[in-house]
Amino acid sequence: MRPDILTPLFASLTGLPGVGPKTAALYDRLLDGVAVEAGAGARLVDLLFHLPTGIVDRRLRPGVARAPEGAIVTLHLTIDRHRPPPRHSRAPYKVYGWDETGEIALVYFSPRADWLAKLLPEGEKRWVSGKVEWFNGAPQMVHPDHVVTEAEFEKLPLVEPVYPQTEGLTSRAIGRTVKAALDHCPRLPEWQDPDWLARHRSPDFRAALVAVHHPEGIPGEGADAPALARLAYDEFLAQQLTLSLVRASAKRATKTPRIATGVLTDRILDALPYRLTGSQEAAVEDIRRDLATPERMLRLLQGDVGAGKTLVAVLACAMAIEAGGQAAIMAPTDLLARQHARSLAPLAEAAGIDWAILTGREKGRERERVLEGLANGTIRLLVGTHALFQGPVDFADLGLAVVDEQHRFGVHQRLALTAKGRATDLLVMTATPIPRTLMMSFFGDLDVSRLTEKPAGRQPIATRLASADRMGEIVDALGRAIAEGQKVYWVSPLVEESETLDLAAAEARFADLSRTLGPVVGLVHGRMKAEEKDAAMRAFQEGETRLLVATTVIEVGVDVPDATIMVIEHAERFGLAQLHQLRGRVGRGSEASSCLLVYKAPLTETAKARLEIMRATEDGFLIAEEDLKLRGGGEVLGTKQSGLPGFRLARLDLHADLLETARDDARLILARDPDLTSDRGRALRVLLHLFDQDQGVRLIKAG
Repeated sequence: MRPDILTPLFASLTGLPGVGPKTAALYDRLLDGVAVEAGAGARLVDLLFHLPTGIVDRRLRPGVARAPEGAIVTLHLTIDRHRPPPRHSRAPYKVYGWDETGEIALVYFSPRADWLAKLLPEGEKRWVSGKVEWFNGAPQMVHPDHVVTEAEFEKLPLVEPVYPQTEGLTSRAIGRTVKAALDHCPRLPEWQDPDWLARHRSPDFRAALVAVHHPEGIPGEGADAPALARLAYDEFLAQQLTLSLVRASAKRATKTPRIATGVLTDRILDALPYRLTGSQEAAVEDIRRDLATPERMLRLLQGDVGAGKTLVAVLACAMAIEAGGQAAIMAPTDLLARQHARSLAPLAEAAGIDWAILTGREKGRERERVLEGLANGTIRLLVGTHALFQGPVDFADLGLAVVDEQHRFGVHQRLALTAKGRATDLLVMTATPIPRTLMMSFFGDLDVSRLTEKPAGRQPIATRLASADRMGEIVDALGRAIAEGQKVYWVSPLVEESETLDLAAAEARFADLSRTLGPVVGLVHGRMKAEEKDAAMRAFQEGETRLLVATTVIEVGVDVPDATIMVIEHAERFGLAQLHQLRGRVGRGSEASSCLLVYKAPLTETAKARLEIMRATEDGFLIAEEDLKLRGGGEVLGTKQSGLPGFRLARLDLHADLLETARDDARLILARDPDLTSDRGRALRVLLHLFDQDQGVRLIKAG
């Protein structure tokens, strides 16, 4: 149960002045969070965690003549005269005012004359604030932001926060609603250590929220820096406590040690035409050790694109099966599940392992056969999608669950899958190279094995940049490459995270390339039915089509070893991690491969830096660290696209060092007070609820 003290913060925004059903719908669009995702609508806490990204500073009072071009200034003017436009003219209405340095025109388009006469009466003094433009040597201010009397001047906000907006909601309107929401924010019990608060000069939670919504300088870097650091630490601590509780809960479930005999793994290794890399061998050894302990394995296998994670996963499954259990590999999509099945089929057959596939597509008798085989233990290895933990899938003895591309799944799904067995061991695989800071943050409950080399025979990928102005030359060169027998991916642009526009762009590019290159062009996108997607991929794999136009549906895990050219259109719109994932679709065979990043000029400095990093290195871990520096923490690693949870208050560019402290603090807290029953423990329960870490709360024994 959520503590009563939090009730005001979890109330709907519709209780605030000026927020009716229509405005509330706009706030739902603006604020993404747990409640909005669940369809319950935005809450006060979601709005209060929507922080300003900048300020409008009205403190500059240079006088009319010294007002810089384009600057926001505040002027003390005597209103001299009104100049309305002639009737039926589209000219603006001008009001002239002066101070001791000169005269300025205040410009309004289509205003009501009576309203302006009242706002700016001739002969009276007014404080006016807005942006100054110099036009033909004379200063003017178009639609001033504020006009107030001398008596009202004290109420003029000289520093205004600027909020991220959505259509229909201005920054100023958001600011007014935030102000009303802050009035409802209760004083909460203190969950932070008093020494830590003193050392960091940290205000209490409520005072910190007030401070960050009233920044005096660049948010997070000025006088409000200790306040934002306090909130960032609160967010980190809530998350790290939950991860520690998940880990403690999972580790409490002891199991019978699974001792691998080596019979099946030896058969698989004998069937391979190459040897394992050093880091693959080390990862296999980590897994062998984990399986043999009475504690559950919770391990993350992190490997760059093409580092050979699937082979390690198959060997892990073989070890669990050698020990008498069953194993399951879960992929995020039907397409990837079937690809895993294709990769592991020859290895499973070489080892004599009975395996099956189960996704939403298996129906009727085939589905019943698989379910029966799992329940009676004749099927030892299962490959599938989420269907593995939705509905009546019962295993005789699920010893090992392998989750591919973990960041598509939350802690909830992780627990649901392993609940299918008795203290099931868990191996999670991700191809997203994740900086160390984020590793702690998103996978703090897992031990880590890293694959750092590429398997023998993998070719380097030559990466080049080309302007979209050279599209004709690019298509001609691809025509020649296809005539020589090469296969090409063409990733069409991502347009403002809109699937509809994304799809339209892909279809338009498919039509253009088909006209030029003929029937060798195929198309695959996320809106296709699974059968159509499979057919398009199969045609490309088998060489019926030689150029595949795709949306980012091909980003993760698709394997066509003889594809050698990757073209990424509008590369400047993609995050570094995503560009790296896409590039990794080529260079998977023995032929030399290339990646062409097509950009539309002019490039921003950040986009230029991003593309240069891609050209300079193929090291995914280095790319991930650079991505963290370039993006700050808001959208690091394309968290939106990859499904990794972003932070609402913390900024990794400012607060990364606090994350490590929060992890240590969380472990120490739970070592001393595992059930959170002390005074601080009860306050920490409030913190967990505040940050929607209900999973953590549920894992605490009642107390």
